[in-house]
Amino acid sequence: MRQRSTTPTRRRRLLTVLAVLVPLVAGCTSQASNGGTAVATVNSTVAPTTSGSGSSSINSVSVPPISGSETATSGSSPIPTSTPPSTSPSPTPIVPPVAAVAASPVFGAAELSPSQPIKISVTKGRITAFKLTNPEGKVVKGAVSADGLSWSLGEVLGFGRVYTAAGTALGTDGKSVAITGTFTTVEPADRIRTIITPGDGEVVGVAAPVIVRFGQKPVDRALIEKSVKITTTPEVEGSWAWIEHDDGFWGLDYRPKKYWPANTKVHVEANVYGLKFGDGAFGGGDVTSDFTIGRNQVVYADATSFHLVVKRSGETVADYPASYGSGDDIGDPNRVTRSGIHVVNELLKVHKMSNPKYGYVNITEYWDVRISDNGEFIHQNQGTVGAQGTINVSHGCINLSAKNAKAYFESALYGDPVEVTGTSVQLGPADGDLFDWTVPWSEWLSLSAL
Repeated sequence: MRQRSTTPTRRRRLLTVLAVLVPLVAGCTSQASNGGTAVATVNSTVAPTTSGSGSSSINSVSVPPISGSETATSGSSPIPTSTPPSTSPSPTPIVPPVAAVAASPVFGAAELSPSQPIKISVTKGRITAFKLTNPEGKVVKGAVSADGLSWSLGEVLGFGRVYTAAGTALGTDGKSVAITGTFTTVEPADRIRTIITPGDGEVVGVAAPVIVRFGQKPVDRALIEKSVKITTTPEVEGSWAWIEHDDGFWGLDYRPKKYWPANTKVHVEANVYGLKFGDGAFGGGDVTSDFTIGRNQVVYADATSFHLVVKRSGETVADYPASYGSGDDIGDPNRVTRSGIHVVNELLKVHKMSNPKYGYVNITEYWDVRISDNGEFIHQNQGTVGAQGTINVSHGCINLSAKNAKAYFESALYGDPVEVTGTSVQLGPADGDLFDWTVPWSEWLSLSAL
């Protein structure tokens, strides 16, 4: 038997084929470093290797199918069919500052009364800086509370102006928030004038009422009354009442329960600037008055006695023969001197009096002390001297002689009480301005709006 020998040429061909096949078999599948399946790709044609005169070729190599979600493409890397989970960290959420700022009235409010209280409040924080400025940049008075939780306006504002708020609040979380906004005040159509009687520096009698007159009847009387204050030294019991006066204006009148103590010091303030009286009408300005109650002088005028008695601090200082109205004697109520507490409200050394119904016009009289607005005076009348002390013959006034009329005139003060008694007609609101003492105290209290 002949032994088959392997020639060198044949051996080289075998080695060449093995050299090609081994990488192909080894590269079909392998475990990737991440545990997945890696796929190797090979060109479908392998160039022939030649040796000597012979030749050998490999036309194609079959690659096993790829399971799962990956496919192999000739000459390229595998392409995933789904997006892998992201491994980047989630963004940190933004937390807003906790401090909360509130304004009362709200920022942007318009048509505000200049006297409207304004307050800025903070929750979960405190105010570290704040100011309110007028259109010229001037800082308005105000104060931050001791705990820093609020700011309050400390003065009245101007009409028709825009005020700007600016500041900072620091929250409990250490973060700051800005405080910004505006307030706009009203421009009124009417500015109501206020007058106080008695005026500064006056010395008046013990029955003088305080009268705060307004140019318009307020819609909200309580609002206005709360802003009118009176302080007395010593303290005196008294009350306010709304009264419509002879001139058609409404007034807030104050009187004590009893006559003022002599020498009482009185301070009155009407802080009505910017307060609303009605549609388009606001208080035009604040007004004050400081006056003094003088000596205690009371006139007792009993028509049935035909005398007029003047007392100071309860002691009689004068007793004048007088003649009162004759109305009760002749049956004419228009000629009756009214009974009740009159108040001296005007002193005229010379005055012309008229009453066409009774036949006299512009008759000159002297030492005239007006005690009501219905035409009642204590005055000189030389024509009735013979009746003074014995009979009542006047048209309603209280007649004295020239000497006595002058003496009484010089002793009198605005606000002195004149207590008339002994007649059939009572003094009341129809008789003039200062009828305050004719109203019983219980009724007077009911005339307050508070």
